[in-house]
Amino acid sequence: MELSYWEYKTWLSNVDFTIIGSGIVGLNCALQLKEKYPAAKVLVLEKGMLPQGASTKNAGFACFGSISEVLSDLRTHTKEDVADLVKKRWEGIQLSRKLLGDESIGFQQNGGHELFLKSSLNLFESCLGGMEAINKLLKPIFGEAPFIKKDNVFSFGNVENQYITHKFEGQLDTGKLMDALLQKVLKKGVHILNSVEVKHFEDVGNSVSVATDFFSFETKKLLVATNGFAAKLLKKETILPARAQVLVTKPIKNLKIKGTFHLDEGYYYFRNIDNRILLGGGRNLDFKAEETTAFGQTELIQNKLEQLLQKVILPHQEVEIDQRWSGIMGVGKQKTPIVERVSNNVMCGVRLGGMGVALGSLIGKELASLID
Repeated sequence: MELSYWEYKTWLSNVDFTIIGSGIVGLNCALQLKEKYPAAKVLVLEKGMLPQGASTKNAGFACFGSISEVLSDLRTHTKEDVADLVKKRWEGIQLSRKLLGDESIGFQQNGGHELFLKSSLNLFESCLGGMEAINKLLKPIFGEAPFIKKDNVFSFGNVENQYITHKFEGQLDTGKLMDALLQKVLKKGVHILNSVEVKHFEDVGNSVSVATDFFSFETKKLLVATNGFAAKLLKKETILPARAQVLVTKPIKNLKIKGTFHLDEGYYYFRNIDNRILLGGGRNLDFKAEETTAFGQTELIQNKLEQLLQKVILPHQEVEIDQRWSGIMGVGKQKTPIVERVSNNVMCGVRLGGMGVALGSLIGKELASLID
């Protein structure tokens, strides 16, 4: 694409900081950089029309890990690592709430409830057995024990008569969150170019040479915030893309369900939104197929989501599906996010492990702090 003198001069010359990715991490990073360096020229490059990946495609859970998910994490992480990760998620949500305000992001704290299928009695019993120890581990973070037992007040089908509820879990409106972030960033004078994909970059000593699908330019510092798409760009095997499939129903009359809900160690999740049920997950049915950066749905997972909707969430009730979509997360064998210097002038903040809503603002702040 040919650039005019004006285009190059205004957007692509004398760039101090370039951020790849306009999701929660990227925009929070941009805000932090403008706070620290008000006169700096900050450019954000986004390959989608809207933030790609998961920032505008997630379920809007302000969550910190269900009881079974935390217990599962303890099998591959130390107690200290698990507690630190939950603390980061908690602090990240508080940072977003303080920065943008609860009303502007549609935040509600209705609790997060883990359901256990009748066929998963062993999992239910192990979670009940582990609840005291987990509450002891996490109490210093929340100020009180986060997990309690609650009765099945929403009449879900084929599940145990009790949930294990995280009292502090909340939900928010993903669209409102991202719109509020975008407006805040633009008011700070940050430049955002959409539909521009970075193909490769090279740290050339005093700057970074960046090549996109339309143009090339130089920037003093480059910050990568593309999460699920980062593996190819950074050539890091420790980051894997993970597609999350989601659907939402048409409005349901007299919908009583309220809160966020988890099933099967967090691999399935649903919530209420605008008198609808939003439901997602199922990548555990075929991990390899969902290890992709391609958006889309599969019959296997969509059928399972519909089955859960009909037999567990709203049994004996006719519901129609309104929309289906997918988002791309960044995961790995370890859930700890990667916030590090790649080279002298290149940094990254990636691998949010499906917790981008909770972690994004904090990781954006940590990414910006790598600039000295």
